[in-house]
Amino acid sequence: MILKQEREELYSCYKKMLETGLTNGTSGNVSLINRKKQLLVISPTGVSFDKLKLEKISIVDFDGNLIDGLMPSSELKMHQILYKNRNDINAIIHGHTVFATTISCLREDLPAIDYMIAVAGGNSVKCAEYATYGTQELAENVLKAMVGRKAALLANHGIIVGAGDIHNAFNIIEQIEYVAELYVRARSIGDPVILSDNEMEKMVNLFKNYGQIK
Repeated sequence: MILKQEREELYSCYKKMLETGLTNGTSGNVSLINRKKQLLVISPTGVSFDKLKLEKISIVDFDGNLIDGLMPSSELKMHQILYKNRNDINAIIHGHTVFATTISCLREDLPAIDYMIAVAGGNSVKCAEYATYGTQELAENVLKAMVGRKAALLANHGIIVGAGDIHNAFNIIEQIEYVAELYVRARSIGDPVILSDNEMEKMVNLFKNYGQIK
């Protein structure tokens, strides 16, 4: 089996997303890239976790041609464009999480209501402009929203994160969903205080080495 380790990492991540409520049913997708072999491992389209087997996980080349497994996720373009333009990203998670998606339905950025947002590399998580799922337009909107950052909201859709490996990608989506929940709850009872750009600049610098899974 080619890229067995990457398939196992993807499988474990997808299982953990379901267990922690970061996705449900067949929504969301996960991918990893092997730059040496120039192959991308991505969850197949429309397959529920209970039917997902290692051999069914999709393997495609950099151009999106299927090498092994089932047909890849319909969001393949969104993963491809990040891998081609961001050498710091080797793993991507896209989820339809409740609170991040709630904010994306307002088509607003997620501000620094909590310093943990620094795990995504900035003082906010920007909301990418809306486009139909699976399109090149959406992929380009995501790439733009993630400039200098490791996460973006997708308008009326969900959230996407990228990192150097799958473990840190999961940490980012988990933390950003937590911050998104805080923001939604705080706005329900008042006007949350947003941390200053100066404070967040310090936080981003601190988080370059803090809490990173090696």
